[in-house]
Amino acid sequence: QLQLEESGGGLVQPGGSLRLSCVVSGSTSDWRPITWFRQASGEERGEGFACISSSYDSVYYEDSVKGRFTISRDGAKNTVFLQMNSLKPEDTGTYYCAASRNSYCSSRPYEYDDWGQGTQVTVSS
Repeated sequence: QLQLEESGGGLVQPGGSLRLSCVVSGSTSDWRPITWFRQASGEERGEGFACISSSYDSVYYEDSVKGRFTISRDGAKNTVFLQMNSLKPEDTGTYYCAASRNSYCSSRPYEYDDWGQGTQVTVSS
């Protein structure tokens, strides 16, 4: 089992940037894909929109964040980052990182067993 902890959320104006971090601890010798999810207030958690796999750090993005968000990993620190640029009000929500139970990236929340507690991102003027 892995423990994940997100940080870096906050209030930012439209067009601004934030960098989220996800520190992974536990059985980190068996690296598994890490995906970011967003949950808007009053809504169910959405599907994963950015993932970094365990295979040569392959990355995958949902269309709505392509070109704006970048996922990366610092293996030495067991940390996954999400650089978010050109933020929009619709990006507002609680951001979660999660570790897949599989060896591949998936956007489906039910394929993830280990979750962080979330960090709030608010994009507003």
